[in-house]
Amino acid sequence: MNRFATLALCGLITSGCAVNPAPALREVEETVGRASGKKVSWIRSGQAQAEATRAVHTLLSRPLNADSAAQVALLNNRRLQSRLQGLGISYADYIEASLPSNPHFSLSVRFPDRPPSATNIEYSVAQDIISLLLIPLRKSVAQRELQITQLRMAGDVLGLVAETKSAFYRLQAEEQLIDRLQLIVQSNEAAADLAKRLHDAGNINDLALASQQALFNQARVDAGQAVAQTRVSREELNRLMGLWGGETNWRIAHEMPPIPTREISFANLESKAIAQRVDIAAARERVNRIGAALALKQRTRFTPVGIDLGLNTEKESDGQRVTGPTLDVQLPIFNFGQASLARLQAQSAQAQSDLAAAAIEARSEVRQARDLIIANRDLAAYYRETILPERQRILNETQLQYNAMQMGAAELLNAKERQLQAERASIKAQRDYWIARAELERALHGGSGSMRQMSPSEESSSSNSNFSH
Repeated sequence: MNRFATLALCGLITSGCAVNPAPALREVEETVGRASGKKVSWIRSGQAQAEATRAVHTLLSRPLNADSAAQVALLNNRRLQSRLQGLGISYADYIEASLPSNPHFSLSVRFPDRPPSATNIEYSVAQDIISLLLIPLRKSVAQRELQITQLRMAGDVLGLVAETKSAFYRLQAEEQLIDRLQLIVQSNEAAADLAKRLHDAGNINDLALASQQALFNQARVDAGQAVAQTRVSREELNRLMGLWGGETNWRIAHEMPPIPTREISFANLESKAIAQRVDIAAARERVNRIGAALALKQRTRFTPVGIDLGLNTEKESDGQRVTGPTLDVQLPIFNFGQASLARLQAQSAQAQSDLAAAAIEARSEVRQARDLIIANRDLAAYYRETILPERQRILNETQLQYNAMQMGAAELLNAKERQLQAERASIKAQRDYWIARAELERALHGGSGSMRQMSPSEESSSSNSNFSH
């Protein structure tokens, strides 16, 4: 019995070892750091939560910009923390795949009904030899599954960064637009008051008065809709940053950053996306993992599913002991892996199609983002260098004509409104430029998130099917 006691003790020691999934996050941290310069935190303790909360409050104490808003989201978004737990699940699967299966121990005690009256005792221990031989293969597959999970998680993190930046730029532009819209309202209100005085004096007809009042009313509606949209956009950003209660009283940097004089390099964007995107890397790893499993299944489909080799000993009632080896083989007669082989073949074809689709989509997404950057940069520059100076000159000349009493107040107010409308369009072009920059970052590194992401249970089921008939 000493041998069996030793086995039991080893089992207790092994079960007492805690699994620390922290190493699974390192690859994600490095990928996210290289692509965005941001730090992602996996909150697994009260101390980590306290540190993240302090960092968030520090960031919120200053006016937010796009980068600081994205960092708050990485520290505080609960959906992201939920997804990060998938790393723990995959890492646990990897550790489990590295361990041998537990041996089987059986004990039988029988009592004779006549002399000799000694108790008949039989016990045995057996171990599945096939499972031992497959440990390196199981470990290799589980490691690839972990790598796929890490890549997909990095894609989720980078997607959150891009989404938060885009939401921030929309809100920032909307707050700037409100200022312009309020000036437009004031301009139209003054024009409506002037039109009423002219109408009362008999200088304009009812149609002209109604038209000017309609413009004023529409300007008020536009301003009210812009304020409502700003509140919606602010709440969208609150959700992305995981804020509630008093944390939502953050301030935003009022002005959008100016468009840089030097643009980022557009050279070899498609090649960079194919080499850097984590969704493509995950799809490529999945092709390799399923290909290895398929090759293994084709070589071993007719081998026994399980071979239990062990030792059996029996003490007869007359005191004689019988000891010897045991062999228990499950023969592949009815189920010899035909269904598993067909499943793996279909999964292999599916994975290759997914990889090809991801590569095509990546190339298209970086081209689209590049074209939007160029178009909005050119548009913003045209407004800044041509349209806005032109509108300002018209307004200045109209002011001079008005001062010389060669033009009326209505013409001056209309010139002011057109100048404000041009500023409004310029802000939108600047906003769209920065959103396109955020989308290009996503397209180069994080992917679009369009690839179907399997749940941990599905991934585990897919892995297990590679080693069963």
